[in-house]
Amino acid sequence: MNSKVLIIIAFSFLYGFFEVFMSMRQRNKRSVIKTGDRLSIWILIISISIGYWLSFIFGASKIGRIYHWDTFFLIGAILTIAGLVIRISAIITLKQQFTYTVAEIENHALIENGLYKCIRHPGYLGQLIIFLGISVSLSNWLSIIFMNLPVLTGYIYRITVEEKFMIKQMGQKYLDYSKRTKRLLPLIY
Repeated sequence: MNSKVLIIIAFSFLYGFFEVFMSMRQRNKRSVIKTGDRLSIWILIISISIGYWLSFIFGASKIGRIYHWDTFFLIGAILTIAGLVIRISAIITLKQQFTYTVAEIENHALIENGLYKCIRHPGYLGQLIIFLGISVSLSNWLSIIFMNLPVLTGYIYRITVEEKFMIKQMGQKYLDYSKRTKRLLPLIY
């Protein structure tokens, strides 16, 4: 197996462990007052799993291979690091407000500083960039498509669930925030 593929697989596992660690850490910190998840966490887990599985199957084959491996590996690595920086920045900005499930927590407040000044879901943006980077680094256009299609679908569903919940919890304050910001990409979406 190519050493670059082993690096991608190793990073993917390390990133997965980071997310599991953060999930377990946040569970021990606060009490959830009300949940509004509607299974979106499971839809995300399933869509990410499907994306990884399909992406690595095509990445391991010659079907869809782009023969500029070093270039795509470097671009993918840069995207992955940028996504990780955005993801960690969003988590740090949220501090105690960060949860893995859509939930109201004690002293729930709307965060509007850091990346949250421009976009409502920078943590999700960071994750989407990470998945894009991992798939690009495989140097296979089918890997890129089959990683990002299910992952993007899962995150769009999650954002929809989360925003409906936030409107219920915060009402006009969240609606006003929604008018001033975009979901994932400043000035675009």
